[in-house]
Amino acid sequence: MPPQPSPADGLRLIAHQARYVLRNPGRFMLQTIKAFRANQGLLLAGAVAYYALLSIVPLLILFMIALSHVIDERELLTTLGRYLEWLLPSQSHAILQELAEFMAHRDVVGWLVFGTMLFFSSLAFTVLENAMSVIFVHRVAIRRRHFLVSALMPYCYILFLGMGLLIVTVVAGALQSVGQENVAVFGYVFSLHGVSGVLLYLLGVLGEILLLTSLYMVMPVGRLSWPHALLGGVTAALLWEITRHLLFWYLSTLSQVAVVYGSLTTAIVVLLSLELGAALLLFGGQVIAEFERVAIDGEQCEPEPMQTTEPL
Repeated sequence: MPPQPSPADGLRLIAHQARYVLRNPGRFMLQTIKAFRANQGLLLAGAVAYYALLSIVPLLILFMIALSHVIDERELLTTLGRYLEWLLPSQSHAILQELAEFMAHRDVVGWLVFGTMLFFSSLAFTVLENAMSVIFVHRVAIRRRHFLVSALMPYCYILFLGMGLLIVTVVAGALQSVGQENVAVFGYVFSLHGVSGVLLYLLGVLGEILLLTSLYMVMPVGRLSWPHALLGGVTAALLWEITRHLLFWYLSTLSQVAVVYGSLTTAIVVLLSLELGAALLLFGGQVIAEFERVAIDGEQCEPEPMQTTEPL
């Protein structure tokens, strides 16, 4: 059995990989894009987005049912609406309306409906794990995850997300309370509303980075070091911040999607947003995978592309 690398060896390898990327940023990015295309990243993102579309409403309903016992329902809906707008620019209100309508009739929810929602809420995580196994194929070739771990991981992660939503709701409520206060300095009164807005935005960005980092920590097979996961989380979060602002601007100014799709507009825009988000999520994973492939001799190992047909 080969000896396990020590933490010091791991830190030296990470430092070497970071130096390589900083010295060759263009080459590293080109290799990452080539590997993402070779792994059919956009095709994988489409599959993740489709199942995320099936999962998002049942997942949010489960969160509402569980957390409404400890947090005021209006405050919970406000927090969900604020951060759903990050994921689904200009379309979060449609999902909030469905959530509010469901919560008004939640007494009719039986165990069968609850079990069905629990099943559908986990579909996106299962498909995401399979997509990550393509991105991190070099890890899958070395070791595989036990099927019970794969089966239970989505539900454990749903519990983790619920706890995160609880914390974010409490912190966001406290920041909103701060925004209603005024501060007197040398006889001048300043409102803290702007400060509260900045802090809420930073809270959202930090939560986004932590969420993505946690996904990269648990979804790929094997143990991923937290600096690698944080690299992917920061990359995907920054790319999504740029993308979502551009998407919101396009949908609110130039888009004619409502004219083309009519009553299907909401579903189309939500699916488009989810696919863009899934593509950037998988691209962040590809950045980590290519970072891991940087060998100690300064070269970058070529990835094995995913094949959909027999080679000629």
